[in-house]
Amino acid sequence: MAGLQDIRRRIDSTKKTSQITSAMQMVSSSKLSQIQKHTSGYLDYANHVEAIVAHLAATHLLDSQAEGTIPFITQRPVKNTALLVITSDRGLVGGYNNQVLKQADQIMADQKLTTKNTVVFAVGGKGSDYYAKKGFTIAFEDRDITDVPKFWEVSPLVKEITKQYSAHKFDALEIVYNHFINRLRNQVVDQFVLPIRAENFKRDSEGNLSADKYKSRARDYDFEPAPETLLKAVLPQFAQSLLYGAVLDSKTAEHAASANAMQTATDNAKDLISTLGLKYNRARQAAITTEITEITGGMAALQ
Repeated sequence: MAGLQDIRRRIDSTKKTSQITSAMQMVSSSKLSQIQKHTSGYLDYANHVEAIVAHLAATHLLDSQAEGTIPFITQRPVKNTALLVITSDRGLVGGYNNQVLKQADQIMADQKLTTKNTVVFAVGGKGSDYYAKKGFTIAFEDRDITDVPKFWEVSPLVKEITKQYSAHKFDALEIVYNHFINRLRNQVVDQFVLPIRAENFKRDSEGNLSADKYKSRARDYDFEPAPETLLKAVLPQFAQSLLYGAVLDSKTAEHAASANAMQTATDNAKDLISTLGLKYNRARQAAITTEITEITGGMAALQ
């Protein structure tokens, strides 16, 4: 049995660890509350932009544009694919990163994507490091995204994606990230982004684009200026809102995962302290019993 000092040392060490994880859990919970307040205002804007583009898609305006005139809707045979993988920069977030990387690996396996026909855009150091070690080309990486990301932070990402898509560096783009459901649940999402197609939008049970989500915001349009000019202005905003929304959603899920992981660590530390406390009391009782036995034995010998 371990000595009393060793057990006492482990108890003190575990208490300090518990204090640290508890503080980290409170910090993550605070960040989660902040980003949820920020997200609630942004979602209304994102839904309106999506509704406009969905309504334009329902009128077949996207299909009527000449091939190659607008980069975001230019469709071509898929020879090279880009994956945008959104992870965290550091650990202590439970299975948050593993879930995303596992889903991205599954997509690559299903679509037979290799280092030769795939480029990776990485938001977060974990994803960038993971695919760099596997030999994939990291076309863009963004580390140290702020705890509550701002809209302008995704601008360099959007510019690089637009540049490389227009230069035919890749022919399709998918995003893989963790979608925040609630404080206890996240869900990995695989979303097709480029090229923008009518199939990208949610449909009703009959397969129509004019689903309830878009009906309340749908309008009939008189185009001024020309439809091509309109799409060149609207589609980049839509793409940027998709990417920013994914980053924002992923960051929200990250804070929730971090808070849960730290709460679990704190609970485990408390359980360990309780177990060590019981072990310490037993060891102390055994030591006292031994001392009493020795004293009793010594007195008997003197008599």
